[in-house]
Amino acid sequence: MSAEDLYLTRKGYEKLHEELEFLKKVRRRELSKAIGEARAHGDISENAEYDAAKDAQAQNEARVMQLEDKLSRARIIDDEGISKDEVLIGATVMLKDMDTEEELEYILVSAEEADYAQNKISVSSPVGAGLLNHKENDIVEIRIPAGILKYKILKISR
Repeated sequence: MSAEDLYLTRKGYEKLHEELEFLKKVRRRELSKAIGEARAHGDISENAEYDAAKDAQAQNEARVMQLEDKLSRARIIDDEGISKDEVLIGATVMLKDMDTEEELEYILVSAEEADYAQNKISVSSPVGAGLLNHKENDIVEIRIPAGILKYKILKISR
């Protein structure tokens, strides 16, 4: 397990915490019951239901350990102490694609919280990393596998 700090928004932290509580309080009971029921069917040496339930239990416990590790390293991003005129983690950035004139909005988050469907991109992604530390009205060229993206930063907010 890594000893590096993991930067999360308050919402991201709460989402991971809720998942951990569900896995520990609800899912563990469900899996324990399934194992008990499968065991009741007799010989466990050739019992596919028992094997599947034990595998699911092992996966659940691995995820519990992973979440506990992440939460123990989590540092919640406090918007009050972060510059509002510079693109940093937690910022919402309005961009203009200089080639298509299309306007885009991204929220820069940790890799753990990235969700492209919600316009949340990781600061470690090529676009996220390329935007970091820039200011409003900067024109940024970002190299991606498909070529170069050219954006103008229209607005930065928190």
